[in-house]
Amino acid sequence: MNDGLAPMVKIEVVVNASDTAFVEALVRAEGATGFTAVEGLTGFGHGGRHQGRLVFNETGGQSLVITVLPEDRLDGVVAGLRAFFETHPGVMFVSQTWVSRPEYFTRDANP
Repeated sequence: MNDGLAPMVKIEVVVNASDTAFVEALVRAEGATGFTAVEGLTGFGHGGRHQGRLVFNETGGQSLVITVLPEDRLDGVVAGLRAFFETHPGVMFVSQTWVSRPEYFTRDANP
């Protein structure tokens, strides 16, 4: 199944849209070469029901930030997010994934 693929770690973070810039800056500072942000999430959790539509502005809802990086760069992201979540709502999911072009996910590939 993983023939020709390289193992990496995928981090998915759900935060208030107003906190998206912090998460993006953190993952970049810890060595991620990029990320994908999805705005306007709908869901249900500890904070109750969240609607996906942006009624007043682009920072009023929730966002999902997804990034992939080598496992040796994971600890800094996890530590930074744990500290952040002590005072801000949100969740993170960490899972192993495999990629076809590992050079895209190292700092040297994207100066």
